Parts: sequence; structure tokens; C-alpha cells
Amino acid sequence: MNHHAALIYTMVLVSAADRDMTDRELAVIGDIIGHLPIFHEYDAEQLPRTAQECAALLSEGDGLYDVIGTIKEALPAKLRETAYALACDVAAADEQLSQEELRLLEILRHELEVGRLEAAAIERGTRARFMIA
Repeated sequence: MNHHAALIYTMVLVSAADRDMTDRELAVIGDIIGHLPIFHEYDAEQLPRTAQECAALLSEGDGLYDVIGTIKEALPAKLRETAYALACDVAAADEQLSQEELRLLEILRHELEVGRLEAAAIERGTRARFMIA
């Protein structure tokens, strides 16, 4: 697995956390893939296949921790904060975070070894970007 797939797994995982992948979450994932420099070399036609692979892994055995372990293994340390930031953006897409999404963000922060200060800054940036007037 490459870093693109790991970042997509992260976003899909958060979107599926409350068992309801909404159109807004899917639109945010599409926007992220279409606009962020980290995805410039990614073939967006692979997205459905990558998302399906993530869903399949999630439904097996200890799915959640298997997916998170796969993400962590595939990401270089310098992209773990990026993964957490993308997770926050997808969680914020619906304007209200569910308890499942909040818990998953906490697990991701811990498992990806994102420090508390860095996580707080990422979360504040997400809140600012997704604020509604």
C-alpha cells in the first residue's frame, strides 16, 4: 500500500465511523483528492477500488485496528499529521461530529502518534475552515 491509499483509508474510515457515509463527506473526500498537492500524482479513478478495499478490511476480524495498523504502516511519519488533518476535515463535513467520529479521531491521534498540541492546532484549523456564518 502506498501513502495515497493510506490517506484514503483514513478518510473512508472516518466517513464510515457512524455507519453513514454522507454525500457531504464523500464530496469533501473528492475535493481533497482533487485539490491537495499530496494527491497530484494520484489516479482518482482508483478511488472506488481503494475505498472498497478499505471497507472489506474493516469488515474482517479486528477491522478497525487492522485498518489503522495498515494506515500507520504505510504512512511515513511526516504524513501522519496530514492523515489526522484529513480525518478531521471529513469528520467536520456534516457540521456535527457524532460520538463515534470523536472516538475514532481520538484513536487515530493516539495510534498515529500525533501530539496533543499538534492535534489541537489541526482541530482548530478544521473548525475555522468548516465554520458556518
